[in-house]
Amino acid sequence: MAENKKQQAKEQEAPFMSHLVELRDRLLRAVLVVLVIFLALFTFSNDLYSLLAEPLLVHLPQGSSMIATDVASPFLTPFKLAMMAAIFIGMPFILYQLWAFIAPGLYKHEKSLAFPLLFSSIILFYLGMVFAYFVVFPLMFAFFTGIALEGVTMMTDISKYLDFVLKMFFAFGMAFEVPIATILVISTGMTTADKLADKRPYIIVVAFVFGMLLTPPDVVSQMLLAVPMWILFELGLIFSRILTRKRVRLAKEREEQEENELDDEFEQAIADEERLDKHSGSNSIKPE
Repeated sequence: MAENKKQQAKEQEAPFMSHLVELRDRLLRAVLVVLVIFLALFTFSNDLYSLLAEPLLVHLPQGSSMIATDVASPFLTPFKLAMMAAIFIGMPFILYQLWAFIAPGLYKHEKSLAFPLLFSSIILFYLGMVFAYFVVFPLMFAFFTGIALEGVTMMTDISKYLDFVLKMFFAFGMAFEVPIATILVISTGMTTADKLADKRPYIIVVAFVFGMLLTPPDVVSQMLLAVPMWILFELGLIFSRILTRKRVRLAKEREEQEENELDDEFEQAIADEERLDKHSGSNSIKPE
């Protein structure tokens, strides 16, 4: 009896250990890919920073420049930028490793929903960063440099600028995930598209509150974050309605198929019974 319990414990422990080993291997692969990308980018880290600072540099007054207030900033700031860029670039591979680890434990219908949402979330996050760099930064920095006090020379610290830009990238990347969040909330049954549509005024207010909290205290930046969030929410509602109709249609088709299969089985059973009755009737007639 005791040996059987030990054997069962070992059998239960074996799958758990195999999952841990697989998780370790996938984490090591992700770290290795990020490290390789970092080493490739670090050589060009100064050029990367110049590219990142261009939206601000083009709006600085003539004779102004960026500064480094810490001794190690000229080295650590490009180093940090290269590391963060490596993580951002390697994020699809990192999420793929996560997906490959959890996918075997999902049902088929969960996989059909989870993978497109995961892929879309990556694309939307990158689009949020691109929108911030090409649309928001030029308008925002033009506004900041334009309202500088007379006699005040604007000279931004390179490390603080990097922290500010990374925060804005993250804010706009997350803001562009609104359609994914909308689809998930509706797909899980927490609410419906019609109920969310009825709460549209509150959601618009929440979008502007997030714009106020996540962006600098100017109207332009807040509008540039809140308005895309509102538009993306509407897109999320549209796609949610499309997915809901598709799921309802598939459910009806599945029910009709099951009913047809039951009817076929019932008709087959009746035919078999009639055949048996005829066979037994013919056997019961004896020749004279």
